[in-house]
Amino acid sequence: MDHYALIGRDIQYSFSPPFFKNKFQKADIDAEYTLLDLERIEQVKPILHSGKYRGLNVTIPYKNAIIPYLDGISEEAQKMGAVNCLALTQKGYIGYNTDVYGFEESIKPLLSQSISQALILGSGGASAAVQFVLDKLNIPFLVISRNENAEHTYERLSKATVQNSQLIVNCTPLGSSAFLDSFPSIDYDAIGSNHILYDLIYTPAETVFLRKGREKGAKTKNGLEMLHLQAEKSWEIWQNTK
Repeated sequence: MDHYALIGRDIQYSFSPPFFKNKFQKADIDAEYTLLDLERIEQVKPILHSGKYRGLNVTIPYKNAIIPYLDGISEEAQKMGAVNCLALTQKGYIGYNTDVYGFEESIKPLLSQSISQALILGSGGASAAVQFVLDKLNIPFLVISRNENAEHTYERLSKATVQNSQLIVNCTPLGSSAFLDSFPSIDYDAIGSNHILYDLIYTPAETVFLRKGREKGAKTKNGLEMLHLQAEKSWEIWQNTK
């Protein structure tokens, strides 16, 4: 039996086990997919050393922190400094980033020439993939961070900047199952029908962030399609890695 798993923290909500169980059954593959809920990234060392898992996914908050523990990393993931997929090879575990593919393919149908600027809320591993895609699509963006030493913070984010940023992407865990009633602190009164609010969170289906945007007339989308797409890309990597 082949073993696969998701590495993260507070990941009981994850859609990945049933998704991959269905993939295994359809492909008639004897495999299992489990959750590895780690309190600290250091706990990943014996997991990788064991070589038990043919493939692993990585989620919040370890997409950046796991890199020093890997035996190699793809060029794309290296540029971003974030990994969400590991494949076991003869050289050990190699890291990839499939979030890029998932986000790009899911955001493209929503985009138009009218988007002159985007706001990326959060500066972690998921944010890195979004930044990479928007840069590739030539969409200028600001990264808003809660770090007071960052160039752009929530405290200094003006109503005019929110109003003039037609695409706003939430890359924080605010609004997820672990932070259900929370939402990014931006001026929602500055949002209107020319805005697109995209949340990488997929459970619940509508976060407070998306609901507030919808109530102001904005187009909204959660991260479920992105999740499906990045999972399919992970599957492709695992099946083509020797």
